[in-house]
Amino acid sequence: MITRKRLATGACALLAALAVGLVPTGAAADEPAAKEPPKVELVLDVSGSMRARDIDGQSRMAAAKQAFNEVLDAVPEEVRLGIRTLGADYPGPDRQKGCKDTRQLYPVGPLDRTEAKTAVATLAPTGWTPIGPALLGAAEDLKGDGNATRRIVLITDGEDTCAPLDPCEVAREIAAKGIGLTIDTLGLVPNAKIRQQLTCIAEATGGTYTSVRHTEELSKRVRQLVDRAADPVVTPVATEGAERCADAPRLEAGLYTDRQVFGRHRWYRVDVLPGQELRASVSIAADRAVNDDYGVLLRAVTVHGRKVVRGSEAGDGRTDVISTGLRYPKPPVDGIDNDTKPAAETVCLQVSNSFSAPPSVKTTPGMPIELTVDLVDAPDEASDVAAFGLGRGWWLLGVLVLAGFVGGLLWGWLSRWRVAVWRTN
Repeated sequence: MITRKRLATGACALLAALAVGLVPTGAAADEPAAKEPPKVELVLDVSGSMRARDIDGQSRMAAAKQAFNEVLDAVPEEVRLGIRTLGADYPGPDRQKGCKDTRQLYPVGPLDRTEAKTAVATLAPTGWTPIGPALLGAAEDLKGDGNATRRIVLITDGEDTCAPLDPCEVAREIAAKGIGLTIDTLGLVPNAKIRQQLTCIAEATGGTYTSVRHTEELSKRVRQLVDRAADPVVTPVATEGAERCADAPRLEAGLYTDRQVFGRHRWYRVDVLPGQELRASVSIAADRAVNDDYGVLLRAVTVHGRKVVRGSEAGDGRTDVISTGLRYPKPPVDGIDNDTKPAAETVCLQVSNSFSAPPSVKTTPGMPIELTVDLVDAPDEASDVAAFGLGRGWWLLGVLVLAGFVGGLLWGWLSRWRVAVWRTN
């Protein structure tokens, strides 16, 4: 009888253990779904114009293949990468067929580098330039549950030849779906019309346009974009600066985006408490042709108009982004009780530029800018270099002038003394 009871008890325990192992626990059931890995699709133009030999002494197609091989070697393991072509198969004159000439060369997924390189090696410049259909196909290739970083990188040397399916409108439609897909464009020909179209495509989805003229530039830029998908940046918050400080939006620490019209000022306000240091930087993307000798200026100004500190950067020639920053430490106030909240100082940030464009280039909408604002603990001694600012810069100049004057007097006295000793001897 006792043996039977023990056997029954053991059987119940075994069934309970099996049940625990087979049925998911409450904690496991409540765990959020794993985030989908980042996805990138490289869209390569293989149209007939890619035969042109104007990139480092070789054809555009050869330069693209070389860059692709370098990019494929450097793709992070967590990225799911695919390749799509446009204009790679149909060489004939039938426009209807040519504008459907896009296919997925390598599926989006874990990367087999040897297989992907072999697929790219078979490409030869062939047909039309159906950018719009290729973007639609790439968006379909990257579809998912919406929680993954998704990016299309378009490399082309020409304007779309399949209107009225306007690729810019296609990009706007993709952005309107709210699927979080970004399109970056790279142009191999410095043509104003091509630049305008590729810039429009990129801006519609929050991407970037880059003009490249060398194989090394192409490889480096594509690697940057693939790495950005693996480690996405913080999405900036849209804001709109004012024409004067009194009407400016009040910003907290964070990343913001706005439009900077050529030659105009944009104002923003930040509250800085005693014992805090304001750190701000601004980047302006030169997304269209601009004249030489340009610059960007970021100034911190009090509400009364006194300039406290500034940062400036100048450029000469073509660049895609020009940036500058500043620091403004506000020393702590002594003699304030812990229960008393110190009053904040409102600091006005002014962003301005000296961009000018050729007559054929539209100045509106303004250049896309990113403004970074951070508030950290101020240094113990607020009299460091950053505390001098523009308003106190004369102190350092005065010290240098005085030191030079005293040094000159000492040197003159020593020289006269040596001459007198020499004459005496």
